[in-house]
Amino acid sequence: MDKILLVDKPKGMTSSRVVELIKKKFKVKVGHTGTLDPLATGLLIILTGKRTREAASFLKMDKSYQVKVILGMDTDTFDLEGKIIQRSDKEVTEEELKQAIKEFHGDIWQNPPAYSSKKIGGKKAYELARKGLAVEISPKQVHISSLKFKEFQFPYFTLSCKVSSGFYVRSLVHDIGVKLGVGATVIEVRRMSVGSYHLEQAKKLEEILE
Repeated sequence: MDKILLVDKPKGMTSSRVVELIKKKFKVKVGHTGTLDPLATGLLIILTGKRTREAASFLKMDKSYQVKVILGMDTDTFDLEGKIIQRSDKEVTEEELKQAIKEFHGDIWQNPPAYSSKKIGGKKAYELARKGLAVEISPKQVHISSLKFKEFQFPYFTLSCKVSSGFYVRSLVHDIGVKLGVGATVIEVRRMSVGSYHLEQAKKLEEILE
């Protein structure tokens, strides 16, 4: 079985767990081509058998996401799974939000979240963060080719974005919150595409396992 499987990853499951379940079902070598946070859903590309050798070719592909955000709150993970560290009662208008978003386009410098799989001295950043250790990750240049404001009903809004590999949607949302001075936290993230592969082509994990 040498295939590319397009999986619509369910919420609350790690990418590694998806790999484990498919490996157990089909008893072949299995790998993924870029993780999704447990909170995130959407397109996860799985390679099986000899296709696993092609994993590196997927890593540099652009990706697109749809993300739902709540304003007025910061957490240590930049999403709802983390501990709330700051709140703000300041109201933000739709025009203020649109102006803030305009500043995020093209090449930008981005700090990956402390709670991420970035390696620091051979350890994953989130492993150090969970132990209460200070995590310092160097900023990385990434690219935003498209960032569209979709819906707004304070304190919630929705964005869609097309970005380069290595981009952290959680960091983008956090930085928008900083720009507005109120904080912002990810509620939902859905990956819509990876390169020329689209979520519409994917199957639910349970369908694949059946």
